[in-house]
Amino acid sequence: MNNFKVCIFDLDGTLINSLADLANCVNEALELHSLPTHHPGNYNYFVGNGVKNLIRAAMGDKAEDEKLFTSVYKAFNLLYNEKCLEFTQPYAGIDEMLYELKNNGIKLCVLSNKTDSFAKRIVNSLFSHSTFDSVWGKKEDFPTKPSPDSALTMIKELGYQPSDCLYIGDSDVDLKTARNADLKFCGVEWGFRGKDELLENGAKVIVKKPSEIVKLVCVDE
Repeated sequence: MNNFKVCIFDLDGTLINSLADLANCVNEALELHSLPTHHPGNYNYFVGNGVKNLIRAAMGDKAEDEKLFTSVYKAFNLLYNEKCLEFTQPYAGIDEMLYELKNNGIKLCVLSNKTDSFAKRIVNSLFSHSTFDSVWGKKEDFPTKPSPDSALTMIKELGYQPSDCLYIGDSDVDLKTARNADLKFCGVEWGFRGKDELLENGAKVIVKKPSEIVKLVCVDE
């Protein structure tokens, strides 16, 4: 798996561990509305499909009340705006991996279902501004992943073809995004979902640590 020119990374659960901040802010928003909260570990399976779906998953049946849902959603956004970087950090080895890829001439991108403004803010806070060539969160005029629309538009804007790109992520959503966009996929074990979900959804390549991505992309076999 080599000769790639572009690496497209999912953000949460792939480049960064943001689970604590997401869980804390959703739980606080739920508490403000006298709704049950969840153990932080449960959020591993709530995240990945965009903020609205995160809130709906956390609210359960209560999300059917659209007025209540809207209020919880707004509360989360206010809280996350204040606290999105309290505990969020890159996973071990990510900075070194990105440096090696960049040093080998690989274009680096982020494609996330996180709200676009939050995705850009977090990436710009945790990584050098010169690291990534493109950073996309969830934009209003694009559907969430696993729709291929945002990935394909990003690739086109960069001047590349899907065959030039490797998509890296930690969940079934990422695998399906790659499949729908006709991209090669690399799964990561250290994320929110784990190896089993990736295997169950047909992932052929899964790495245990970030340095293995450099070998996949930059070293001829």
